[in-house]
Amino acid sequence: MVPQRIIALGASAGGIEAVSKIISTLPPDIPAPLFVVLHVGPGSHGVLDQIFSRAGSLKAKYAENGEQFRNGTVYIAPADFHLIVKDGHVLLTRGPRENLARPAIDPLFRSAAASHDSHMIGVVLSGMLDDGTAGLYTVKRCGGITCVQDPADASYPDMPRNAIENVKVDYVLPAVQMGPLLNRIVREPLRTETNMHIPDDVFKETQIAESALSDISIIEQMGDKAPFVCPDCGGGLWEVKNDPIQRYRCNTGHAFTIRTLLASQNESLERALWAAVRTLEERANMLKRLADDSRRRGRLRSYTEWEKEAEESKKNAQHIRELLLGTVVEPAPPVAGRV
Repeated sequence: MVPQRIIALGASAGGIEAVSKIISTLPPDIPAPLFVVLHVGPGSHGVLDQIFSRAGSLKAKYAENGEQFRNGTVYIAPADFHLIVKDGHVLLTRGPRENLARPAIDPLFRSAAASHDSHMIGVVLSGMLDDGTAGLYTVKRCGGITCVQDPADASYPDMPRNAIENVKVDYVLPAVQMGPLLNRIVREPLRTETNMHIPDDVFKETQIAESALSDISIIEQMGDKAPFVCPDCGGGLWEVKNDPIQRYRCNTGHAFTIRTLLASQNESLERALWAAVRTLEERANMLKRLADDSRRRGRLRSYTEWEKEAEESKKNAQHIRELLLGTVVEPAPPVAGRV
């Protein structure tokens, strides 16, 4: 039997504490399953099940592909897998990363909203940037209930704050108060509206995460071509329509909010600048060797030229290094009376 209500929680930095607080206040007979996505690296050791099991009276486990979910159990997304909810079962997929993450929050929220419409509750907790905002908006579009941790209560308030700014959230409260609220909601009579219309774009994006398949024809229907490239695969990006925030997908399925895309470009720029520092310093060393060789051979003119070029390369490398480290000394303001 498929549980009539489900709860999906998404978090990143600071999320372990927030999820633990919620679980600690939930009774073992809560009539709903909980699904949790926490941003973890692909090589992360799986200990979240132990942490969350100790936090309260609910059983917490890493989700297994194809298993039927049950009330009173916490299902956790394993490292490097999206967690998808479909037809009363859990699916684990290696679909394209979203917002540079796998597992990502948006695929969970999107699939849960598509399968349970108004019977789904989405919760955004502590984290950086804005993964979860687009997914929470989908929950709202499908008639579900939206909850967000109070940014003042979150260790990292970016995710809660962005969700509140872009989605008409139903509840905003501290994590420790979230459990009693969720327990009350899932025990209330079901809403009368059932079989709500789920927008086609929600199904299409859920399919991308589920099957790891995408093509340009599908993406073109979802948005307009953007003048950017995907930082994951180098493909073209399309700006997704019907969202409160600027969001992009490439033809292979990678997805980004504009904040995550900018953060990724910043990382790429930093890597390029450090590569330039290394190249300039290597060039300075080679020029120095040429200068030393010219001096030993008595070629003073060549020695002077090589030495000058080596010094310029060292200075250029140092300027970029100072920019990266934020140690550039600002020029002194002009002294009064001088030009």
